[in-house]
Amino acid sequence: MASPLTRPPIRRNSLVTASLDLPLTPRRKVLLASFAVATVLLIPAGLWIAGVPAFLLSGWLVATDPEPRLRRRLSILLGCVLILALCDINPGLSNENFLRVGVPFTLVIVLPALISYFGDREVIRYRFWPVHWRKHDVIYTILSIPLAYAILKSYEWGNRTLFDDELFRHWTLGSEPDPAEIRRLFIGINLVGIWDELFFVNTAFALLRSLFSFRTANLIQAVLYTAVLYDMAFTGCGIFIVFLFAWTQGSMFEKSESLLWVLVVHLIVDYFLVAFIVQTYYPDYGLDFLWRKGF
Repeated sequence: MASPLTRPPIRRNSLVTASLDLPLTPRRKVLLASFAVATVLLIPAGLWIAGVPAFLLSGWLVATDPEPRLRRRLSILLGCVLILALCDINPGLSNENFLRVGVPFTLVIVLPALISYFGDREVIRYRFWPVHWRKHDVIYTILSIPLAYAILKSYEWGNRTLFDDELFRHWTLGSEPDPAEIRRLFIGINLVGIWDELFFVNTAFALLRSLFSFRTANLIQAVLYTAVLYDMAFTGCGIFIVFLFAWTQGSMFEKSESLLWVLVVHLIVDYFLVAFIVQTYYPDYGLDFLWRKGF
């Protein structure tokens, strides 16, 4: 029987059954670094020749780690990265694209939950109501309304000024306003926003947090979050803005231990995103058009 002195430290945490807080040995640092590099090279960069060796190195280090729970949980994440790397992630509004993107996006939240159910049942949990109600979460959620407006406007200005890129035209709308098309845009962006939190925070962060410290887990999930959204549409200054947003979402999830606040904040951002996209194509539409048009 192993001596208590030889066991990895276990920190009890109601977010997961037991957060192991595994020590970051040099080997595990290489594992996480190669995982992050493979994520960036395979998903947004599409550089398979460079990304596959990093992915294989990460996979080998996972498979040979002495901790069985790390092997199980990070193998799930590696599988998710591979599925997303094979997916053509784009913001198209066609039925075909909804299916082409929707199927792999569904797989990476359903499969980890099913696999974990039989081995690590308490790691991935769909808890909506907070365990801890904190005034900071309420204040931040209210502040996210003006912040979302200001940051998206600044992001669009930065992309246009520095990269000659019009952010809000990454989503394509017709020359004339079409309520059905705008409705599809609204539904599509909000579905992706909900998926973001179910996958990056409730799945990826939860798996990583069950193994490592908060900072380590949040750093890796933020890299994954940024890589996928960059591939989708949030290029240019989005690297920094999405990374910061992902970090704050992981932090809020860690403290509230629920999906409520991260979903509300994300949907506030998505509201302004849809409004800015529509206003870019149809300048006569004000930011209140979603209310005026019955959304």
